[in-house]
Amino acid sequence: MQAATNSKPSIIIVSGRSGSGKTSVLHILEDCGYYVIDNLPLSLLVGAVGQLTADSHVAKIALGVDARVAEADLSDFEQVHEALVQDYGEHCVKVLYVTASESVLVARFGATRRIHPLIMTQVADSLPEAIHQETALLEPIARLADVSIDTSLINTHELKVKVRDYLGLDATLTINLLSFGFKYGTPIDADFVFDVRVLPNPHWQPALRAKTGEDVAVCEFFAQFAEVDKMAGDVADFLIRWLPNFAGSNRHSVTIAIGCTGGKHRSVYVLNKVKQQLANHLADTAHIISKHRERRLWHS
Repeated sequence: MQAATNSKPSIIIVSGRSGSGKTSVLHILEDCGYYVIDNLPLSLLVGAVGQLTADSHVAKIALGVDARVAEADLSDFEQVHEALVQDYGEHCVKVLYVTASESVLVARFGATRRIHPLIMTQVADSLPEAIHQETALLEPIARLADVSIDTSLINTHELKVKVRDYLGLDATLTINLLSFGFKYGTPIDADFVFDVRVLPNPHWQPALRAKTGEDVAVCEFFAQFAEVDKMAGDVADFLIRWLPNFAGSNRHSVTIAIGCTGGKHRSVYVLNKVKQQLANHLADTAHIISKHRERRLWHS
């Protein structure tokens, strides 16, 4: 089966000993835009990748493989890996293996009171035995690993940095700009909320009431008041100054909500002005998305 997409996908196979941080790595990759599938039988892996790339045009895929997969499947890992490399090229397929020292793994299982998967399936009778057996089962994957990370002495934030550095992933920040109306409730997922209800309100102009902050007539109304663009500029300056720090502290997204009374005039206009200024300064380091929450109500 040949890859059906013109652009080369990025395929990362993540494996490792239970308790070492495999799930955390998958979460990190998901935050970086990867389509994540965990615990997929190896016999289905090549077909799943082909379907995702050909039918759904998914360009970034992360696949979790661990000891919950059948032993026979794990022993075939080399053949599965070779098939992916033949279809997509060796630069598109990476194997990331996470591990930790036995004492750390025992301590982590003790702290979380989780049961090792090999004990749950009655393959092993004790935790040390399960760890040793799992290491042997995963040896075909560990042997082909492009990146191996020992998590014994690092925290989650340090793990994120290592994953990004080893795999060459950028730390692009997604900025979600949201206009809204306070009378319909403040967004509960907002990291920053800016209240622009102090600005002149076009709602009190009968000719402008049915229009929105995207209409020329409303923009011309706001042009009469210097404080409108001044507030938009102040909000943008604050965000331009501080948003890069979010990416530097392992944050992948931030939501900025800008509200007026009804979410139709002032918040919409100010958001569009802020978006323009952010795009001028942060376009190379951030992905900017805007949405007007009350749009569905504008013409009702």
